Amino acid sequence: MDFHSLTIHALKDLLAEKKVTPLQVTESIFSRIGAVEEKIGAFITIDKEGALRRAEEIGKKIDCDEIGPLSGVPLAIKDVICTKGMRTTGGSKILEPFIPPYSGTVIEKLEAAGAIIIGKLSMDEFAMGSANENCAYGVPKNPWNQEYICGGSSGGSAAAVSADESFASLGSDTGGSIRQPASHCGIVGLKPTYGRVSRFGLLAYASSLDQIGPLTKDIRDCALMLNIISGYDPKDSTSVNEPVPDYVDALQDGLQGMTLGIPKEYFGPGLDPEVEAAVRNSVTKLQEAGAKIKSVSLPHTEYGVAAYYIIAPAEASSNLARYDGVKYGMRDMGAESLMDMYKRTRSKGFGNEVKRRIIMGTYALSSGYYDAYYKKASQVRTLIVKDYQKVFTECDVLISPVTPTPAWKIGEKSHDPLSMYLSDALTIPANLAGIPGMSVPCGISSEGLPIGLQIQASHFQEEKLLRVGFNLEQRLDLVKTKPAL
Repeated sequence: MDFHSLTIHALKDLLAEKKVTPLQVTESIFSRIGAVEEKIGAFITIDKEGALRRAEEIGKKIDCDEIGPLSGVPLAIKDVICTKGMRTTGGSKILEPFIPPYSGTVIEKLEAAGAIIIGKLSMDEFAMGSANENCAYGVPKNPWNQEYICGGSSGGSAAAVSADESFASLGSDTGGSIRQPASHCGIVGLKPTYGRVSRFGLLAYASSLDQIGPLTKDIRDCALMLNIISGYDPKDSTSVNEPVPDYVDALQDGLQGMTLGIPKEYFGPGLDPEVEAAVRNSVTKLQEAGAKIKSVSLPHTEYGVAAYYIIAPAEASSNLARYDGVKYGMRDMGAESLMDMYKRTRSKGFGNEVKRRIIMGTYALSSGYYDAYYKKASQVRTLIVKDYQKVFTECDVLISPVTPTPAWKIGEKSHDPLSMYLSDALTIPANLAGIPGMSVPCGISSEGLPIGLQIQASHFQEEKLLRVGFNLEQRLDLVKTKPAL
């Protein structure tokens, strides 16, 4: 039997009932990887030997009825989260030889739950990109059509799940990097509230924006994954000590009494008609399920991209200063002095997009420009936060498109950075405000590419996202729709 196409919750039942072993499941996943990975290119590193060894260990525990919530489930991880003993590159040549001596908190939690980590997934270098075309190790393809992007920066995370190369994955979201590729690849992707999930072990891009979250085949799997990775972590100073509910339980509730806000700013010029039609159809389905619909306004949305592309590069210019060839990673051995070594290592190790953002950020923070740029962007960020605070007194969640268009062809926007940046206009505000956001499949374009619907809620209200997403999922029944590989 091919187990790779199952959801986690379906697989869990088989494993718990001992109808299948973790080793059989893991072998099935590697068989699938062998069949499709050459077409997709979702992985940077695959640890088959370690995964099979771990599967045998978990199998022995299951035989002794030691069963965790993810016992025997193979998962893959975006290559931006440290995994002890497994290469972690951040999609960059500058970290090509780096093997972390520790694991991030989310990895420890997954392994404590019984998960089997099978490898590390492709991503835009240091999570900087919207198409996964900035990876130093190749460009992953969209499983629905290999001529198209799978989205970024968590493109490999989305592609692997969509192509059934992993039962679920973890990604990171700085300005839409979980939700956008999830939308383009027809799966579920959730960015939790900032502080809900520990960032310890995450290679930092923009520390006030980055958040780790799950990418899954359906909403129930998303709730299960979020249950496991959420919670306070004293090793992360931005982690919030807020009680974690059982997100799976939230799926049982209907939509009666809920008000869904439709922000008018998310339906303006540039929105693809097919995307708008799919989202509007979903709103109708949710209304039929008992939800109330209300038009709302987020007036400072239009300034989100500009504010983000000052704040994020500014933080990146500081965070990426540590990659200098001294402590870890790549070092240019032909340098004639310490300063020359810094220059040569960073020039060779970083790609063009990373260099561009470091330069932008350093400029924004430089003497004489800080007040004009970074300070002003921070003030705009506060206005966006206030917009959300006001609108969530009027409604429970917000419904909108994830991206203005479906996926585009590989290379189509690679020479137009501004056009690429604008593709994240609908996801960036949630990161600036620190609120949770989720992408749920809601349609298929005329070219056969997935379309996603975005759901946003107030801080620590992930249950509402999952509740609305689950009800929509039941009515659209798109989970069974798979790319033909």
